[in-house]
Parts: sequence; structure tokens; C-alpha cells
Amino acid sequence: MHPMCGIAGIWGSCDRALVERMMREIAHRGPDGSGIHVGSAGVIGHRRLAIMDPDGGAQPLYDESGDSAIVANGEIYNFPDLRASLVDRHTFVTTSDTEAVLHLFEERADATPLALDGMFAFAVADGGGITDAGGHAGAGSDSLARLFLARDPIGIKPLYYGRGLDGAGRPVLAFASELKALADWVDELEEFPAGTSFDSRSGFARYYEVPRGLPVERTPDEHARVIREGLEAAVVSHLMSDVPVGAFLSGGLDSSVLAALARPHVAELHTFSVGLPGSPDVMAARRVAAHIGSIHHEFLMTVDEVIEKLPEIVHALESFDQDLVRSAIPTYFCSRMAADHVKVILTGEGADELFAGYAYHKSIGDPAVLHRELRRSVAALHHINLQRVDRLTMVHGLEGRVPFLDTRFIELALSVPPELKMVAADDGGLVEKWILRKACEDLLPADIVWRTKEQFDEGSGTVQLLGDALAPLVDGFDLEGYRATCRQPVRSAEEAFYHQLLSAGYARPELILSNVARWTDDRHG
Repeated sequence: MHPMCGIAGIWGSCDRALVERMMREIAHRGPDGSGIHVGSAGVIGHRRLAIMDPDGGAQPLYDESGDSAIVANGEIYNFPDLRASLVDRHTFVTTSDTEAVLHLFEERADATPLALDGMFAFAVADGGGITDAGGHAGAGSDSLARLFLARDPIGIKPLYYGRGLDGAGRPVLAFASELKALADWVDELEEFPAGTSFDSRSGFARYYEVPRGLPVERTPDEHARVIREGLEAAVVSHLMSDVPVGAFLSGGLDSSVLAALARPHVAELHTFSVGLPGSPDVMAARRVAAHIGSIHHEFLMTVDEVIEKLPEIVHALESFDQDLVRSAIPTYFCSRMAADHVKVILTGEGADELFAGYAYHKSIGDPAVLHRELRRSVAALHHINLQRVDRLTMVHGLEGRVPFLDTRFIELALSVPPELKMVAADDGGLVEKWILRKACEDLLPADIVWRTKEQFDEGSGTVQLLGDALAPLVDGFDLEGYRATCRQPVRSAEEAFYHQLLSAGYARPELILSNVARWTDDRHG
């Protein structure tokens, strides 16, 4: 597919102008081109960032009859195998992974998402004929047409849907990659559930859930071997691209492991780090880059530039959650820098959820409770950390890939007992992500492998910087008064400032605000 792209559409109307307006709101997601399909029952549109088949993979793509069209955002890592299984029965006109999805849909219909290994949100306008330039239906019947939507198992790629009226006052179902394409005109707006499909004839259907199985009995060494092999396989599959691939490198365990595993499989690996001068992340990232032999780039943030860019960051993020905004700031600057060198970036989201990497995990004494919490937090990533990665990379035309959240690797990671993830140290403390460290300790210097976990916003120095930068803006702020006015549980003067920024960025902010997920709700504080 075209990984970092944007899709939008309506069903129940042929109002092309409305979809073109929606696509303008997400033009940043696809700076390399756009396309639109007007069918007899709806309109689907696409903004393109060219990753696979840059010359020939423009969307929408059509089946052999010209009767069905697809637009997609994402990357299908098993697409070479899918294509090989389809090529005898179908005529391919591109080498794009999206075309394989469309031909698969011709054969499997609603079962298509189950066969896809990757991250995706796609829409198929199936049957019912194609309209002429004036939007009048051609051969085919509206009653035969259907819209099919699907989102990847974990929700790595975003999708939202709503209901509203088109330009002629007709009710439509609408969908788009970002809230901002919908919020100024729909009456209802919700996140499309991860691991779910929608058929306009039959409604929503869940096709994936994060595995609920109990951990598997193996020796610690066997668990370490399985994790290492599984992660390396995920990283290699995620390197598939016709354009350069790089890696975010904070110097923490997760990003360092991904970069180290990727390095032997590419001729050149560009790595990217951001922080304050002398911050722990910047210094550790330099050590890792030198150790693995990557071409390393770093950006040192300043108070003035962070304050200047905060409105853009919050608008892109589509959230005012304090923790999410804090981590979005270094992501924004790192993505901006990386976009000058690569179009695809590996990033370490999911490792903390799979391997018990957060501070609050240390307070969960019961292994069974910890196991359930890890599974729950993986299932909740779609509207927190994955939203941040998607929005802050896409605003710079960059595609973020998350190997830790490969569904086969998720199953492997959840087969490891929690007792091997949070392990007692010699000093009486607890070592988080122990099994991941053990599995990869030969890849990196010992002080990197066993470095104490720091969250991105802390290790980069963002929290310290924001404290200095926001003080003059929030000192004396009437928090209780603001809470009463905005009627939302903002946690602090800092969060109220982000709430103001998000609200100011939209003519009708209410539907955006109602879709903001709370990090604290999902992290238990």
C-alpha cells in the first residue's frame, strides 16, 4: 500500500466536492499525489506518499472489470506471497501491495483482513457501476453496491467514521484517516475500532483480538531465543520498501535493539535522535550509533522553537492529553529531521506494553494481574501512542513502522511469563523488560542493554524544557474556573493550555475533544 497516506470517502451520495474538501484537510499525509473514485453509491479518495512502486502505484486502483475500486493507507508485509498466490488468476498492472489486497477481496470478500500481515486502513467501493463526470450513475445498481472498510489488528493505521449531510442535504456515512477531515461537518464522529471491518450491507465485524492465552512454560534461555528470533523476523519484514528506511534512536533499549537488528540488513541505516544538549537520550544514542555503525543525525531542541511549534504539534496530534503532548514534542522534531533523509522510519512503540516497561508495572505484585494488564494496554495503544506516532510522522510525510506490534510477535511476547519480564535485581529493586534485555544483550554495550528505563519525554529533556517554557504562560492560571467552563477533566494548568490550543485549531472542536483518549485512564496513573 502506500504506507503513509490518507484516505477519505462518503457512502450514500456522489458529492465529489465534499470528499475533495475532506482530502484537503489530510493533504499532508500524501504529498506525492491524489486520486478519487466516484461510484454509483459513494465517493472514495486518496492522498499518496509513494513507498511501494513509486512510479506505478497511484490510487484508486481498480479490479479487472473496473467495477470495484480500492484506496488504502498502510503496508502489507506479506504482499509478495499474496501476489504470488493471486497472479495466476488475476491481471496485475502495478507492483503495489494495495492491488494484491483488491484482488484478494475479489476472492475472499469479508475474510480479506485476516489474510493481511501488516498495518492498514482501506476502503473498497465494490460494484454498482461508475458514474460519469457529472456524477450520474452508469451501468449497475445502487442496491448492488457496497462499501467495505477495514483497519489493522492493533490500529497502527488510523481510521475514523461519522454521519452527516452532504452538500445537498442527503445523509451519508463518512470516513477518513484523521478527525480533522470530518469534524467540521459531521454530526457524529467516532474512532473506527482496531481489528474490525465494516460492510455497508451487514455492519461491523471483529476479526482480531489481542491473544488471551496464558504464558507458555519454557526455560528462560528458550524464551530469550524465541523472543530474539521473533523480533528479528519482524524487523526484517518491516524493512520492505522501495525507498530509504531509517530508525528513531533514543538510546533506550527498545529503539536501540531495533536499530541494531536492522543494521545488518540494509546497506546504510540512518538513525535519528532528539533532545536537549547533554540529555541522557542524546548521549546514549551517540554511543549506540557508533556501536552499530549507523549514519547518525541529532536535533537539539530549544525553548523558543518548542513554544513556537506547540500549536502545530497539538493540532497534528488531535489530542490535549498532557502525557501524549509531552511525548509528541520530541517525536515532531525527530520526524521533521528524519524526513530530510528517509521516507520510512522504525520506532519502538509496543515494547513497554509487551514487556512491562512502565514505572506503574512495578507496583503490580500479582503476575496474573500484570499479564492481563499488559494485554489490555497493547489493545489500547491505537488511540494513545500509536496515534502520536502516526500523526507526528505523517505531518512530515514520513511513515512510522512498529515491529514490536507485528501480530506474530505480540503472540510470542505474551507467551512469556510476567515473572521473566519484571525481575528482582541484586540491589533489591526490579529490572523491567528483563527477558527482552536478555534476548538482545549481545547486540549492544552492556550499559545500554541494562540502562534504566526513562520515558521519551523524560530522557529527551522535554519535561524539563516544558517546565521552563510554560511557567510564564500558566502561572496564576485559574484551573478550577477553566474546568467549569470547558466541562472536561483537565488535570493541570499545563493540560488546560494544550486544551486551549486544540480547541483554537478547529471551528467545531467538540467532536475532536470528545475523541481524545486519556493516557492516565489507560495507564492507571
